[in-house]
Amino acid sequence: MAVPSWLERLRAAGKTALVQDGKRKIHYLFEDGKEMAEEYDIKTGQLISRKWREKNTLGGTGKWQVEVGEPTSPFLGALESELITESSSNPVFMRKDTLSSFQWRIRNLPYPKEVYSVSVEEEQRCCVIRTTNKKYYKKFSIPDLDRYHLPLDAAALSFTHANNTLIITYQKPKEILAAEEQLQKELKKIKAANTGDGDCKTQ
Repeated sequence: MAVPSWLERLRAAGKTALVQDGKRKIHYLFEDGKEMAEEYDIKTGQLISRKWREKNTLGGTGKWQVEVGEPTSPFLGALESELITESSSNPVFMRKDTLSSFQWRIRNLPYPKEVYSVSVEEEQRCCVIRTTNKKYYKKFSIPDLDRYHLPLDAAALSFTHANNTLIITYQKPKEILAAEEQLQKELKKIKAANTGDGDCKTQ
């Protein structure tokens, strides 16, 4: 089965944990040198953010790439955060999951709901957002499904629109729900440091 392979990678990775501001922060260091940092709400176990970092071509440390969570992340530099603020009228694409679904929010899209269509491109393994007025077009993948080698299901995809924000929801398949539940049990076993500052980087 494919599901254990990603879980085994997570189990084999070096992990450090930190409890801070009501969040459990987990830092993973994989055998290939890639790093992943996740933040979970301690009370609900809900994923708040996930970021990736890998070595650049010169062997130095690259920048954090946000997969889940606000693009204005503390891992981003001040200049990048400033640029995001300056272009606040442009559409802002971000992923913000719930316990039962993957969810994306695109802010600053003022058009009515009937303008949008969201579809699954099975061969390209991505979702596509289109607008009838040609004002917005976006392709995005669901890395979680790729990591677990699961197919995309158009029936799991839905969207709504409110307050100038397009909200796209993809119901998590049962395989991922089971794997996430198992992972949460294992993460809770990691002895976490309690601190008011710092972050969870492995030294």
